[in-house]
Amino acid sequence: MKPLIPGLLALLVAAHSARADPSQKAAAPAARPFALGDVRLLDSPFRRAMERNADYLLSIEPDRLLHNTRRYAGLTPKGESYGGWESHGIAGHTLGHYLTALSQQFAATGDARFRRRVDYIIAEMAQCQTAYGDGYIGALPPLELQTMRNFREGIVETQGPFNFRGGAWVPWYTEHKVLNGLKDAWILGGNGQARDVALRLADWADAITAGLTPEKLQTMLSVEQGGMMDVLVELYVLTGNPRYLETSRRFYHRAVLDPLLAHRDELPGKHANTQIPKIIGEARTYEATGDPRARDIAAYFWDLIAHHYSYVIGGNSEDEHLFPEDTMSRHLGANTAETCNTYNMLKLTEHLFGWDPKADYADFYERALYNDILASQEPKLGMFTYFMSLKPGLFKTFSTPFDSFWCCVGTGMENHTKYGEAIYFHGGDDLYVNLFIPSALAWKEVGFSMEQRTDYPAGNRTELTVTSAPAAPLAIRVRCPGWAAGPLAFELNGQPISVPGAPGSYAVVRRTWNKGDRLAATIPMAVRTEAMPGAPGKVAFLYGPVVLAADLGPEPQAATVPYAEHQDANLGAPAVAVPALVRAGSPVESSVVRSADGSLVFHATGLGLPPDVALRPFWEISYDRYNVYWDVVTR
Repeated sequence: MKPLIPGLLALLVAAHSARADPSQKAAAPAARPFALGDVRLLDSPFRRAMERNADYLLSIEPDRLLHNTRRYAGLTPKGESYGGWESHGIAGHTLGHYLTALSQQFAATGDARFRRRVDYIIAEMAQCQTAYGDGYIGALPPLELQTMRNFREGIVETQGPFNFRGGAWVPWYTEHKVLNGLKDAWILGGNGQARDVALRLADWADAITAGLTPEKLQTMLSVEQGGMMDVLVELYVLTGNPRYLETSRRFYHRAVLDPLLAHRDELPGKHANTQIPKIIGEARTYEATGDPRARDIAAYFWDLIAHHYSYVIGGNSEDEHLFPEDTMSRHLGANTAETCNTYNMLKLTEHLFGWDPKADYADFYERALYNDILASQEPKLGMFTYFMSLKPGLFKTFSTPFDSFWCCVGTGMENHTKYGEAIYFHGGDDLYVNLFIPSALAWKEVGFSMEQRTDYPAGNRTELTVTSAPAAPLAIRVRCPGWAAGPLAFELNGQPISVPGAPGSYAVVRRTWNKGDRLAATIPMAVRTEAMPGAPGKVAFLYGPVVLAADLGPEPQAATVPYAEHQDANLGAPAVAVPALVRAGSPVESSVVRSADGSLVFHATGLGLPPDVALRPFWEISYDRYNVYWDVVTR
C-alpha cells in the first residue's frame, strides 16, 4: 500500500496521539474467547505440559520471590532472594508473571492451592505498598525506582534502548509485569485487595508521567516499556475511569507506531519484543475506543510479522532483533526466535481473530502454539527456553528452576496455564472450533456443552460430541486449515454430510443440536515443504500443523546442558555438520515417508540422509541435536 500523503498523515498522527476521548464508543468484537474456566483440557500433550508447569509453580516459594519487594520497602524479607534476573535491576518482573500464572491456573482449574498463593502474595504486596507510601509497589532496586520517581520532576535521561542514565534497566517493563499480575489476581484470581493495590500503582504511574512534555515522553519511550499501554487501557475498561485511558496514551511511541500507521515497514533492526506489546496496546485501544487507526496499526503489524518476519515454527527474530525478510537465510544462528516474542504474537493474534474471524489467524496461532510454545517446555522439570535455536545441528537450552528467571521463564509460566484460551471462540449463535485439542467446553450463556476427542495431529480426525444443547439452533464453525491437503470431510452421527470445507475457510454446520449428537471432521494431511522467504532452495518439512525436525543424536554432555543459568550459555557451542538434501527429480517431500507404527516419525529415502536419521515433531525433540531448514540441491 502506498504511504499516506504527509499532510493527512500528520493530522491522523496528531489526533491519535492527543488526549484520549472517553466518549469514544467501544468496538464490538465479532467473536470472543471463552473464559479459562469454560474449557477443560482432556488428555493430550497440552494437558501434560500444563500439569508439569503447575508442579513447577507450586515448587516456587512466594517469600523468596517477595524478598526484594519487602527489602526495598524497608521490611525484613521472609525468604532468601532467588538468583538469575531476580538478583538484578529487573528484579520483580517474575513476581508479576507468577501472579498471572497462578491466577490463570486457578481460573482454568479451580484448584484452591493457586488461589491461596495469590491471596498470600497480594496481602504481602499491600503491606509493602503502604510502607512505600506513595502508591508504588514492586521490587525495583534503588537506582531503577529513583529513575522513575525522577520523571515527576521532569528528569528523563536515557542510556540506550534498555537503560536510563546510570544503567537503570527497563523499569517500565518490570512495572508492567507487576501491574498486569495485580490486575489478573483481581480479575482471574478473584482477589478484591488486588484491585486496590493495582489502582494505586496505576495512579502512581499517572502521577509520575503527568507533567512530562511530549518530547520527554517520547524520550522515555525509547527505553523498553513492556505492555504499559495495554494494561492501562484494560484498567480503563474495568473501572470506567478515563484517567487510565489518558495515561495509556502517554505510552504511544511515535517512532514505532507512526510509520505503521502510514503502512511503512521500518521494523528491520528493531528489538522485536519491545515492539509487539506496543501493538497489543493499540489493539486494546481499538477495542476500548473504536479508534480505527489503532486497529489499522495492529492489523498491518500482524501481517508483517506473521507473513514476512517469522520462521516456519512461528517465532521471529535473531539476537532478539528483526531483519529484512529476504535475508532470513543469513539469520539461522543459535539465538533465533526469542520465546517471549511468540507469547506476545499469540496475544495479538487473539485480538485480530476476534475482530475478523479468519482461518489465517487461527492457522498462525496453531503453528506457533505447537512448534514454538509447546516446544519451549522441557519435559522433565518443566523448564523453559529463551531462544528457540534454529542453527543447523545445535540443541535447545533450558532454564534452571531457581537461578535463571529470564523474561522467557516469566512468560513461560503463563504460556502453559492457558492452553484452553483459544481452542474455541463464540460470537452471536456461532461457535468457532479453532484448534483440535482434546477438551470439554461449557458455553454457559446459551446452555451448550460438548467434548472434543482426537489424537490429532497423529490422527487426522476430530469428533465433537454434544453433551447439552439449547432448543434454539446454533452454528458450529470448524476451521479448515489453509495447509490442508484437500477439502475437509464431515460426518454427523456417523453419516456423511455435504458441507463446504475448502482449506483456508470455516465449515459451517447450523442446526438445532441434541444431546449425543456427534460431528466429526477428517482433515487431509500430507508431508509438504515450505521454502524460506528469499531462499527458495532452503526448505522445512511439515506434516499438517507440525514442523518436522531431523533428530541428529544426543546433545553434548556439559554443565550447561540441558539446564543453564544464563540464556546465552551455549550460543558458542559447536554444531554438528548437517548434509544438504539431494533432489533426484521428484519433489523432495515425496521421498519422506511416515513410519508404519502410526507415530509422527518419518524417514527420508534417496535424499542423501543417513538411514538412521528420523524426522520428528520439533516439539518432541528436547535432548537431541536437530535440524529444521535444509539446503536442497540437484545432483
